[in-house]
Amino acid sequence: MQEFKQKLEKIIEHLKQEVAGLRTGRATPALVEDLEIDYYGSKTQLKAIASISSPEPRSLIIQPWDKNAIQPIEKAIQSSSLGLNPVTDRDMIRLSIPPLTEERRKELAKLLGRYLEDARIHVRREREDMLRETDRKEKAKEISEDERFREKHEIQKIVDEINKKIEEMGMIKEKELITV
Repeated sequence: MQEFKQKLEKIIEHLKQEVAGLRTGRATPALVEDLEIDYYGSKTQLKAIASISSPEPRSLIIQPWDKNAIQPIEKAIQSSSLGLNPVTDRDMIRLSIPPLTEERRKELAKLLGRYLEDARIHVRREREDMLRETDRKEKAKEISEDERFREKHEIQKIVDEINKKIEEMGMIKEKELITV
């Protein structure tokens, strides 16, 4: 059961990262921190080579620790699907986050829905694996029929809690996306 809970928590953590990367009207370092930068011939996440701060609600400042990283960071931001234009200012990069259009908000809401559904699918797969394992244990006489029913009930209770977390995360992010 503990292993099952850990797998479900990993699904939630992954969902949090995906949801944090969705651009709302507000600037947040999570928007760009996972961008892959071609840094000296290897792919490196932006958060590993620069500090990212949000001095104002609609702007981000990226300060690379190595000044040679400014060009690759700029290229990665321009080629990403964020639709942001970086402005280089000596040893830092400024990003202005424009307000979202209604059309873009709808696209992001659909993308959020896809992320939530993917998380639910992963949870269902894990539940099915656990239920099969419980049935296998009973057939192998490792547990009794009563224990199997208890385990199945426990599994469903855990899955319901995780699904509730997923729904709450979705509602919070959707509210952020819709708020102008």
